[in-house]
Amino acid sequence: MRPRTLDEMVGQPRLLAPGSALRKAIEAGRLHSMVLWGPPGCGKTTLALLLARHAEAEFVAISAVLSGLPQVREVLARAQARFEAGERTLLFVDEVHRFNKIQQDAFLPHIERGSILFVGATTENPSFELNSALLSRCRVHVLDAVSAEDIAKALRRALDDAERGLGGQGLRIDDVALAEIAGAADGDVRRGLTLLEIAADIAQQEGGEVTTATLHQVLADRSRRFDKGGEQFYDQISALHKSVRGSHPDAALYWLVRMLDGGADPAYLARRMTRMAVEDVGLADPRALQMALEAWDAYERLGSPEGELALAQAVLYLASTAKSNAGYKALGAARRDLREFGTQPVPMHLRNAPTKLMKELGYGDGYQYDHDVEGGVALDQAAFPEAMGERAYYHPLARGLEIKLKEKLDALRASRAQARRGRKGS
Repeated sequence: MRPRTLDEMVGQPRLLAPGSALRKAIEAGRLHSMVLWGPPGCGKTTLALLLARHAEAEFVAISAVLSGLPQVREVLARAQARFEAGERTLLFVDEVHRFNKIQQDAFLPHIERGSILFVGATTENPSFELNSALLSRCRVHVLDAVSAEDIAKALRRALDDAERGLGGQGLRIDDVALAEIAGAADGDVRRGLTLLEIAADIAQQEGGEVTTATLHQVLADRSRRFDKGGEQFYDQISALHKSVRGSHPDAALYWLVRMLDGGADPAYLARRMTRMAVEDVGLADPRALQMALEAWDAYERLGSPEGELALAQAVLYLASTAKSNAGYKALGAARRDLREFGTQPVPMHLRNAPTKLMKELGYGDGYQYDHDVEGGVALDQAAFPEAMGERAYYHPLARGLEIKLKEKLDALRASRAQARRGRKGS
């Protein structure tokens, strides 16, 4: 059922609608080397085949998973021979992101010379996975996951096509059942056709009708599209983190469930939630860190699926409670000062003096023991290296527990400043 014309392709209206720039270039045969970036089953290989047809070029396909540099060089040599004979070659490289830099560089002179029309396909972000030299010679076209409505059109076409599809089998399936299969395909046309074929095989044994019972068998394990180490993974963990930061517990729970459903490691999610507790909740609610750690521990003890409830409760709490990044910003400010001032000596009055020699050298001289001072704080005692002067990194926000911390620190800093001014005046 692979489309034989651009009009038969489902999905990708942004790229391939009549009158679009790419569509006009394809139909005119004015093609350029390109990288097609999109999820599985969105039409990358099909589009490459149609490009070759419109360009009247020999279609040659290699897979970066199965081919090494010797095979690549052999394919390029044959393409060069065709080029010298006045013929064109479209070289389709599937999963091009799996080639290393040396392998990717092998294509460059042939792309520049025009001996190949290079079309790479990848499910990963090209800006991360392909070297800049190759990217600079290609246009990147982003393909989208195909909508359930468009997949349903492809499935209906397969049911009606007696030559290439299932049209000769007399299958009976209503639009609701077809829509359910299309939804289970999760944006992947190839997966949708596979599910339909399985349903057809079962239905042939049960009177030729795809029933609810048939669908239960076919769709019993409908895992969603997810890549544990790729672009989708990092997009979804970013969505989870930002939903927590944005105090949106419902969205945070959705992204947590979606990642668990897709096969993400729950321990990784627990670790990320612990990071959220310290980075985005901070001292506005110190209980958040405790809850994140306890949820992590509970999951380790219970496992799935019971332990997932602990993770869900933790993410709901993190998203619902007060937020502050004041501690996170304070750490960054202190690190910037460390880079600027380097290794400053510890003030003498703050140094420990466990030996007689150290005491003779002045270690600990002038230190005020805070508990013996009125109010419990030696306000005029410096705590930073002399070259740095007094610094203020931590600025609590007026949220949650930090409201009280802010009141106390503001008063303490004002008293310290006054004490230092008094000491200088005396």
